[in-house]
Amino acid sequence: MEIQTIDASLLAKMFLSGAKNLEAKKEWINELNVFPVPDGDTGTNMCMTIMSAANAVAELENADMKTVAKAISSGSLRGARGNSGVILSQLFRGLTKVMGSYDEVTVEILAEAFEKSVQTAYKAVMQPKEGTILTVARGAADKAAEMATKTDDIVEFSEAVIAEAEAVLAKTPDMLPVLKQAGVVDSGGQGLVCVLQGAYDALIGKEVDYTNFTPETAAKEETKCKTTIEFVIESDKPLATYQIKEIKAKIEALTVGTVTDLKIGDEVSAAPAKEEPAFTEPAKEMGFVSIATGDGLTSIFTELGCDYMIPGGQTMNPSTDDILSAIEHVNAKTVFVLPNNKNIILAANQAASICKDKKIVVIPTKTIPQGITALITFDADASVEDNEANMNEEIKNVKTGQVTYAVRDTVIDDKQITKNDWMGMADTGLLSVNADIDVAFKEMIDQMVTEDSAVVSIYWGEGSDEDKAAALGKAIEEKYPDLEVEISAGGQAVYAYIVSVE
Repeated sequence: MEIQTIDASLLAKMFLSGAKNLEAKKEWINELNVFPVPDGDTGTNMCMTIMSAANAVAELENADMKTVAKAISSGSLRGARGNSGVILSQLFRGLTKVMGSYDEVTVEILAEAFEKSVQTAYKAVMQPKEGTILTVARGAADKAAEMATKTDDIVEFSEAVIAEAEAVLAKTPDMLPVLKQAGVVDSGGQGLVCVLQGAYDALIGKEVDYTNFTPETAAKEETKCKTTIEFVIESDKPLATYQIKEIKAKIEALTVGTVTDLKIGDEVSAAPAKEEPAFTEPAKEMGFVSIATGDGLTSIFTELGCDYMIPGGQTMNPSTDDILSAIEHVNAKTVFVLPNNKNIILAANQAASICKDKKIVVIPTKTIPQGITALITFDADASVEDNEANMNEEIKNVKTGQVTYAVRDTVIDDKQITKNDWMGMADTGLLSVNADIDVAFKEMIDQMVTEDSAVVSIYWGEGSDEDKAAALGKAIEEKYPDLEVEISAGGQAVYAYIVSVE
């Protein structure tokens, strides 16, 4: 079989097939993650990212190349979740920027598109790390450039590119020692290979089921975390459209969720739609959007002045579109975004690059304690620039520790981990492993506290309770009498304890 061009219809089929293959391998990819933590994993994030674009592509009928390319790029950019999802969306963005300029794609154009995709993805990451999805993409692009000088057959070209991607993927453990010790290849790189393999299946005419690309498919992981709450709103006057929008926004802020269906009862009917401002009050100078999960943590952030909370974090990375939606609900000229998780920072930066009607400043908070410190540091009388500088400086002084359980056996940092062991993890890596949660917690604290430490804050969540947290706090005070210990109910899932040492 020889194919010399790809038209819009074939491109759409190849993309959908790639998405299907990634979805089918999602759980397998999740298992490749180095840290055995029960959280939102690479496979899930990449799958939800590509499915957002797949839904947009599946809705197209008789579209030209430019339209298909735009659907792939826009859908993946807005649906991107986690670092792996954002990088995947940037690869698609670069790829489609080239392909969308042509009615049909040849081997030469494909090679150019592969090179552009890698350039775009590398630019999106501040400190690119080799041995990751970026390295696999780079290897594929290099082989694409080589093959463009040897053949006009897209099938032969694709086979060579995929073979090279697989070969580079196999070498990732040699580039990242943590992968070699865990005995796995890079999960993001594996996800990319799955997409390429699925696209190849459609290229050669393999039968693929293109049905069931629906919003429900893309959101199925997210809906598991949602709860339905019913609010009854009474009014003796008809509500204008803008008033309904304001009510919806206030409910979302109170419930830390998204109102998907606001029904207006018989006695409270909507007034005829008319152009009204989204907010009735003038915009303030600065506001905040923050990401966290748990009633206690949500209350803490809200009390410290956060305008809008996005439910999520390690167990569910919000998408770029989720962050954009949150920003829209903040009536401020400048909105600071606190990701509070290293796997959400890229999505926040992507949202900032898309938003045009407000100034967005992402404070790169990698943990919940850093986010809390940023809010405490904020000065409403200072300028945006001074606040950004001060918050960025203060979050550097925060040490964060987290205690959670292992979901499988593995080895990390030369520490043997058995399923259900408790792990104490800090900014510098894995600090403790023990079958006893209290021992794991104390060993972690001992490595975090120094003679300069003054305050230890403990946020307890799933796997602990107030009494257990208090007992650990007392033990810290007895061992380190000069330290002040603060204990709060965080309510976070997955992590029994989140700790900050300052």
